[in-house]
Amino acid sequence: MGAAFAVVAAQPAFAEDVAICYNCPPEWADWGGQLKNIARDLKIDVPQDNKNSGQTLSQLLAEKDNPVADVAYYGVSFGIKAKQEGVVADYKPANFDKIPDGLKDPEGAWFAIHSGTIGLFVNTEALGGAPVPQSWSDLLKPEYKGMVGYLDPSSAFVGYAGAVAINRAMGGSLDDFTPGIEFFKKLKANDPIVPKQTAYARVLSGEIPILIDYDFNAYRAKYKDEANVAFVIPTEGTVAVPYVMSLVKNGPHADNGKKVLDYVMSDAGQAHWANAFLRPVIASAMSPEASEKFLPAAEYERSQPVDYAKMAEVQAGFGERYLSEVR
Repeated sequence: MGAAFAVVAAQPAFAEDVAICYNCPPEWADWGGQLKNIARDLKIDVPQDNKNSGQTLSQLLAEKDNPVADVAYYGVSFGIKAKQEGVVADYKPANFDKIPDGLKDPEGAWFAIHSGTIGLFVNTEALGGAPVPQSWSDLLKPEYKGMVGYLDPSSAFVGYAGAVAINRAMGGSLDDFTPGIEFFKKLKANDPIVPKQTAYARVLSGEIPILIDYDFNAYRAKYKDEANVAFVIPTEGTVAVPYVMSLVKNGPHADNGKKVLDYVMSDAGQAHWANAFLRPVIASAMSPEASEKFLPAAEYERSQPVDYAKMAEVQAGFGERYLSEVR
C-alpha cells in the first residue's frame, strides 16, 4: 500500500484532470470499467486504489489535517463512521432524491451507490468432488477442510458483513455476537484462508474453492470470465448491504471529486453497476437483461436488511472479539 500511495501523492502536478479515490479497486465491482468511463466522459483520471474499507477510513483519519483523497468508497458502516469522525463533507450528488431513505445520510455525508448480497462464491471444479455447500453450517464439515475463505472481518467490510450474516443465521443479533464468534472458532478448526483484500482471482484459480463473498463477484466470474462457479444464498439466510461513497472534507481536487460522485450516481453510472451484477441504488437502472443473470427473486427472499447504523456502532466491538477470540 505504501508504494501505491507514494505514486498517488506524486500526481497532483496536473491537478485539474485528477481525482483521488480511496478504495476503487479495478477487480472489485467493475471499478476498472467505471474508471475508464469516467476518464472517457469526464476527462478526469482516477488512479486505481486497492485499499479495503477499514484501510480507507484509517488513511482518511491519518490525513485529516492534510487530505490526499477527494472521494472515498466503502461499506456503509465505514461511511457512517467517517461522518462521525469529521473526515467527509456533505454533498448531494445527481439523483440524490431518488436514493431510498436509510440508504443515505440526509445531509449527503455518505450515500449508497449500489448493494450486494452475501453468500458463497464457489469454484465448483476446485471442490475435489465434494458437493456445492448449501448452508453456513456446511462450511464446518470436514470435507471442506482448507477450502473455505473469508476476508478478515476486523478490517474488510465484506468480512464484517459476512460475520453479521452468519451471526444472525446462528441465532445471534447485533447485540450478541457470541453465536457468530463460536461459528468462526469452529471454522478455524477447518483451516480457513483469511485474506485482507479482495480474493477474486484466488477463487478463479481454485486456490480458494469457497469464498464468503458477494453475489456480484460470483456473477462476474460466471458471465464475464466464464468460470465454472456457483453462487449460493445459504439456507439459513443472509444479508444485503450497501456500499457508499463520500466527498472527502477539504480534498485537494474537490470539484473533480463532485463530478465523479455525480457520474457514479447518474443514470449511465448506475446502469454500469447493474451490468456489473450489482444492485444499483436507483432501481430503474437495472435492465431486464441484467436482472435475468441474478438468482431468482425467491432465493433473494432469504436475504434481509440490517440496521446499518447499529451495524456501524457495534463493528469495533465485534472486531476486538474476533481478534482476541478467533484469530
